[in-house]
Amino acid sequence: MSGMRTVLASGAVIGVVGIGYGMWSIISPGEERRKELLKNLPEANPVRMEETRRRNALMLQVIKEAAETNDNVIARWFGNQK
Repeated sequence: MSGMRTVLASGAVIGVVGIGYGMWSIISPGEERRKELLKNLPEANPVRMEETRRRNALMLQVIKEAAETNDNVIARWFGNQK
């Protein structure tokens, strides 16, 4: 009886994995769609990529400044709001 339970449990696990793989295959985009998605990413636009680089550089500058001081950096940027 224990052997039959093992066979049934193994079959159930294999069935669930098979169903999951089948659903993944249906949902995932094809090669053409994947290439189109990659082409339309914001990083593909050179102007947008440069803006992102500048924004990241400014954020890194603020983080470095905050790490080097004991002052409240946010209060300097936004003022003391009450």
